[in-house]
Amino acid sequence: MVVLTHSLEKKPISREFSMRKYLSITAITLCVGVSSSVALGNEWTVTSGQSIQAAVKQAKPGDTVVVEPGVYVETVYIDQENITLKGLEKNGEIPILDGQNRLNDGVLAAGHGAVIQGMHVRRYKGNAIMTQGANNFQIINNVVEGAFYGIFPQFGKNGLVKGNVVSGAEDAGIYVGMSDNIDVISNDTQGNVIGIELENTRKALIMGNKVKGNSSGVVISLIPGLPVKDSRDMVIKNNQIVDNNIKNFAPASSIAAGVPDGVGIMVVGADEVSVEGNLIRNNKSVGMIITDTLTFGLPEDPKVDPYPDNIHVLSNRWENNGEQPAAAIAEFIAPAGRAGFEVIATGKEKDSCTVKQEGVDELGTKRWGQCAAELTFAGMNSARLDAPVVSEPLTKEQKGRFTYLAVCTGCHAYGSVLHGPSMQSIQALYKDNPQGLAKFAAHPQRKRSDFPEMPPQAYLGEETLSAISNYILTELKN
Repeated sequence: MVVLTHSLEKKPISREFSMRKYLSITAITLCVGVSSSVALGNEWTVTSGQSIQAAVKQAKPGDTVVVEPGVYVETVYIDQENITLKGLEKNGEIPILDGQNRLNDGVLAAGHGAVIQGMHVRRYKGNAIMTQGANNFQIINNVVEGAFYGIFPQFGKNGLVKGNVVSGAEDAGIYVGMSDNIDVISNDTQGNVIGIELENTRKALIMGNKVKGNSSGVVISLIPGLPVKDSRDMVIKNNQIVDNNIKNFAPASSIAAGVPDGVGIMVVGADEVSVEGNLIRNNKSVGMIITDTLTFGLPEDPKVDPYPDNIHVLSNRWENNGEQPAAAIAEFIAPAGRAGFEVIATGKEKDSCTVKQEGVDELGTKRWGQCAAELTFAGMNSARLDAPVVSEPLTKEQKGRFTYLAVCTGCHAYGSVLHGPSMQSIQALYKDNPQGLAKFAAHPQRKRSDFPEMPPQAYLGEETLSAISNYILTELKN
């Protein structure tokens, strides 16, 4: 063992050198431009009272930061590639990253190939665990309690979210935004506004999850005003989607506040969504609802097709859904003169089909076809690519653009209000003043009572904030 002679924070952090080469979870994409590589990864051990962030700053691509049990009050920002952050279990205890209801973000990873594993992340105001534009990420076997977004990979490719337990999120427990080739597998989401949401995402698998006791279970959405203009090719299979009836507690300014209670699965505007082999039970408003973005109340975007097409509702186990629909759904189905629908559609979908199951009442699917008997996704076990995505290093301009897409668009749409004001209004306010915008983003002060307070973004560093500000004011268009 080699102990660093200088103190990083409170105590020195030990650096243990492995005596053998090993293929770490993230070493697959160690070298830019090379699809795979075996790395001699160094291991940095953090003990209670030390700083995780200090160890992350010392780590090099291919290294692993091992965190021993204890309580750590900080934000961890990973901006290098192929870094593994791994919580060590001892006597049933794992490390706790605690935001104390005052820090905004728990773990933020902007480096490709990041692995975040075995951490207990709790009481953060913004994101508990987030990847920002990172490809080939893995977020596995973590516990998350209380955040706005629990686990939030955004604008990444070829990612895995597996084995996590997430509760108490004011928006979504697991929220995948503007990403491609993503697996969301074997997670447990309870007590969130939305259990699992995939927004403006392409090619994903939601499989084997326990989605219970949220306001709404699984939401597949297409949100206008974001850089990615479609949402498609997703499979929801073999999940338990049960008892999602708690009162929606999302902030009023959030789009999630408009999601009705008691919904098992909701598809808003997305195409090519297939639902098979799930247990969908005791969701009071409806088992599954399919609607367009306009009916849902989202603004029009000329570059977005608002209507969901190619929806496949295959064989599922439906039990006791739709018996006490929430106000918005009750109003929609009122002309039918009764409740108890397992599947509801607004009727504007094209090229969609269902499997007619005995005892499964549907509304709005008269124009839908009967799904072909051979249509099944039973053999699908992953939506990820066979090989890691080759990820080129980013220029300063690209870093500004991708970090904007990964961070800023979580709260700001281009021409409409999301959680914060529109980017058009920000462009008008800070025209020709990128330094002023970067300064405000680093240390924001609340200006309007009708929006939540913006969390400080100083952790991104002056160079990245400057790049983001220049991108917003000189290049950003809808």
